[in-house]
Amino acid sequence: MDSDDDSSMHDAPFIEEEEEEEEEEEEDWFDGYLQSVRENNPLSKTLSLNGQYHERVQNMVDGDWEELGFDITNNTHMESVDLYDGALNDHKMIFFFKKLTRSSSVKNLSLKDNRLSVDGVRSMVPFLQNTNNLESLNLDDNNMKSKGFTCLVRSLRGSHIERLYCNSNGINSIDIDNTQFPKHLTYLSLSRNSISADGCRGLAKLLQGGGATLSMLRLSHNKINDEGVKILADALQSNTSLKTLDLKENDISDQGDLALLKLVNGISSIEATLQSNHTLRYVGLGGVLDPVSEIHIKIDVATRINRNRHQREAGREKVIQTQLHSETRAALCRLQGDNHSVFNEIDPLHLPEVFALIARHHGHGELYDALSSSIMLLFSTVNVKKCIQQERDYHAAKVAEHRSKAEQLDAKLASMAEAVEGNERNNDIVNRSNKRRRKWWWRLLDGV
Repeated sequence: MDSDDDSSMHDAPFIEEEEEEEEEEEEDWFDGYLQSVRENNPLSKTLSLNGQYHERVQNMVDGDWEELGFDITNNTHMESVDLYDGALNDHKMIFFFKKLTRSSSVKNLSLKDNRLSVDGVRSMVPFLQNTNNLESLNLDDNNMKSKGFTCLVRSLRGSHIERLYCNSNGINSIDIDNTQFPKHLTYLSLSRNSISADGCRGLAKLLQGGGATLSMLRLSHNKINDEGVKILADALQSNTSLKTLDLKENDISDQGDLALLKLVNGISSIEATLQSNHTLRYVGLGGVLDPVSEIHIKIDVATRINRNRHQREAGREKVIQTQLHSETRAALCRLQGDNHSVFNEIDPLHLPEVFALIARHHGHGELYDALSSSIMLLFSTVNVKKCIQQERDYHAAKVAEHRSKAEQLDAKLASMAEAVEGNERNNDIVNRSNKRRRKWWWRLLDGV
């Protein structure tokens, strides 16, 4: 025991010396790291500081942050700035962005896990408004709340930002109009917040209209219920930009899932299928431990068709795969609460073409089922043709009758015209004869 104690006592100075050397090396590295940013070194493309790992970051005073912001402003090679895990707070943000009001090179800015509130976001506004090259902004794991998110998005309205990460920020409402939304934003991640049906109403505004730009929207681990899903589904009826919608780990039951199924593959009619959403390629639902439901499988089938087909082709493919396949259609009708026959809405004269499609895509067994289901309609088709032929013959006879009557009337008009012309000739002859008699009478008087 004594020998061990003596050994540890002898080793202690060496350990302390090693720790001091490591600290000095880290300080030298840190100073050189910031110096390269200050000198606009072409190799200084990334600045990454971890508040928990780098002790020097914790010891930076207000002037240090102001100087660093100034250096980044004047650096023309810096593309990514990553200050995370407690490197900043609302107070430090004031000084960091005091001189960092623009950048000609920064494309990616990450300020994750700094407990930033709406005040911290307000400090960034001049930089966000004056930086046209910013493509990605990550503010995950902060505390900006709904007010901070609204302030953030409005300040990005005129920017070229494409990706925005705001997970775990206590956001519950979305108070942003389409006109205030960044026009180039395609990716928005709002997972692990407190968004409910009220928040979905705000998101619906961003998904409607011809100006919608989002192609990916992540809303997992929120408080979205069936009402919220129906609001989103209604907004997506006319949306042609969103390709991914992540709703995993929310409060969604089968009723909410059905709203999404009807969105991507309505079964109530062929027209409903053709007018379904053919843009969504992925819809995330359920939880990790939840069993895979039949509704989810049907949604996956529809979105897979969307992935593999252009929009118009996707609609046609859904009609073939669902409306014209008896078992698939029966399952969808059962889920969506519809039971009418698809053949009732097809023009009987188009049935041969429909049967050919069924045979080509689903085989003769399915064709037999289709013929069995539509046999009464086929008989009806024969009767319809007969009725049409009879109606056609009736009208043709009427046409012949009217043509004969018209010819008779034409003959009467011609006869009347000839009579009038004869009377005019007779009157002319009489007039000439009277003139000759008057001339003879006057000559006779002159002779007397």
